[in-house]
Amino acid sequence: MTFPERTANAARRKRPTHPMAMFFRGFLKRPVMVGSIIPSSRTLIERMLKPVDWASTKLFVEYGPGVGTFTRPILDKLAPDAALVAIDTNPDFCEYLKRSTHDSRLHIVNGSAADVGSILADLDLGAPDYVISGLPFSTLPPGVGPAIAEATFKVLKPGGQFLVYQFRPSVRGIIEPYFDRVDHAFEPINVPPAQLWWFHKN
Repeated sequence: MTFPERTANAARRKRPTHPMAMFFRGFLKRPVMVGSIIPSSRTLIERMLKPVDWASTKLFVEYGPGVGTFTRPILDKLAPDAALVAIDTNPDFCEYLKRSTHDSRLHIVNGSAADVGSILADLDLGAPDYVISGLPFSTLPPGVGPAIAEATFKVLKPGGQFLVYQFRPSVRGIIEPYFDRVDHAFEPINVPPAQLWWFHKN
C-alpha cells in the first residue's frame, strides 16, 4: 500500500459518522430500544418542546438521546447555568454524543432510565424540571416501562413534566397511573406520525 493510500484510509477512519448512518446502525443493533428507523422531524421536536418554561429550567433529563436529535435543540434553548443529563443504554450512542457534542452543560450517562434516581444522585444536580423520552415503551421488556414511569415521577420537581413522544397510544396506560395530569397531541409531520404526551407532576 502506498503512502497516499494509507493517508486516505486513515482520514476515512477519523471522519465522523453521519448522524443518519449512526442512527440506522443503532436501530439495526437494538430495534427494541431505538423504536424508529429514522430520527424525529424538526416539526415534532419544536412541538414537543413548546410548553417548556426555559427561563426557569435548571435541569433537563433525556432518555434515549441516540444521535442527539433532541439533545442539540434542548441545549440551544437551555440557560447557560442549566444542565442536561442524557441517559442511553447504547454505549455507541454515548460515545458518538461525546465526540460530536462539546458542551459543558451536557452530562452523558451510559445506563438505564429506570436508574434515573441513582444517576442524578451521583451527579448531584438536584431534581429535574423536565424529563423527555422517545423510548418505545410498548416494546420494552416486561416491567421496564412502569419502572421508568415511577422512577421519573419520583425524581421530578413538583410542577415538573415528563415529555413523551411515541408511535403507539398504548404508552398512556403505562405512564398515566403514576402522574397527576396528562395532555396529549398528535403530530402527523413525522415518519411515522407520532403521539405526543405531557405528563404532569402537580
